[in-house]
Amino acid sequence: MRDEEQRRIGFTSSKRSSPERNEFDLIRSVRQRADSQVPPAKHRPHHASLLQGIGDDGAVIKQQSGRETVITTDLLVEDIDFRRDSTPAALLGHKALAVSLSDLAAMGARPRWSLLALGIPQDLWESEFVDQFYQGFFSLAERYDVRLIGGDVSRTPEKVVIDSIALGECVAERSVCRSGAHPGDLLYVTGSLGAAAAGLRLIERGARVGLAHADEPEWKLVQELLLRQLCPEPRVGWGLVLGEERLASALIDISDGLSSDLNHLCRESNVGALVHANLLPVDAPVADLCGRRALDPLLLALHGGEDFELLFTVGPENAARLPRKVDGVPITCIGEIKAGTAGVKISEGSRVWELDPQGWQHFGE
Repeated sequence: MRDEEQRRIGFTSSKRSSPERNEFDLIRSVRQRADSQVPPAKHRPHHASLLQGIGDDGAVIKQQSGRETVITTDLLVEDIDFRRDSTPAALLGHKALAVSLSDLAAMGARPRWSLLALGIPQDLWESEFVDQFYQGFFSLAERYDVRLIGGDVSRTPEKVVIDSIALGECVAERSVCRSGAHPGDLLYVTGSLGAAAAGLRLIERGARVGLAHADEPEWKLVQELLLRQLCPEPRVGWGLVLGEERLASALIDISDGLSSDLNHLCRESNVGALVHANLLPVDAPVADLCGRRALDPLLLALHGGEDFELLFTVGPENAARLPRKVDGVPITCIGEIKAGTAGVKISEGSRVWELDPQGWQHFGE
């Protein structure tokens, strides 16, 4: 991780919190930070729609004619969604907001506001954890002009619990759902696949962000994969283009894994799909590193999850209108939508087989 990146997200260490600080002191400091979020001039007219933010029992937003509000929530629980010993607090704050911004991108919405509820045990309250967590959160929020307008903080017995809520806006009838795909549509994915899952496997094998092994040939590759897991980048720009330009017929973000999320999209649209394995944009470090560590790059790309790329369908008539890149992120056509009776399948050469959902399940077997 570059030094400037560490400073931006607050990854560097800070002094321990005062044990005398209570939750009201924290709320005051967070409110001061939220109030200091000065939006760019081009967005200031929009923020006039926020009538009341932090400080009352609820936020008040003025409704605007011709626009729709998109709301999403994500729950992150320690030892289920993250591990405290491998996730620096600033990166956790970043990810808490990033996963919600990814959901907004998957609806074609522009992110506007956020609410954050944080439950932490006493030992973390008396450390630098809270300050670094909010540093990472606000760093990402400011990049996308997202205003924190409320939340809560509480003590938990042992584990950290985070509830991230985000609100976005889009022009009326421009939100993109999972249910709009049609047979004949082309299937695309942003960015690359498999890196977040590879990073998780490396964490499970003992790798950590920032450990001083820079003399090892693979150190930089390992760090890149760890950050794809711990510090994901939501594809906000692509979501806006696909929604505002009416390019995508159906859209979903890849949080549970390509195989699972494609099946979600096909189920909602009552269609099938055929994915071509040779077209999948497997992340370069995954291909370079994981084969030597007994990790199958194709399986990571298909089933790994938490890449937070966007998976979307486009009618053939709109394919030529797609930009090659948005915010430097390319797209790849990986297949096509079929009739529902065709099922969801993947091909590799002459071999074709069912692409069953094998991504993450909270309550699966």
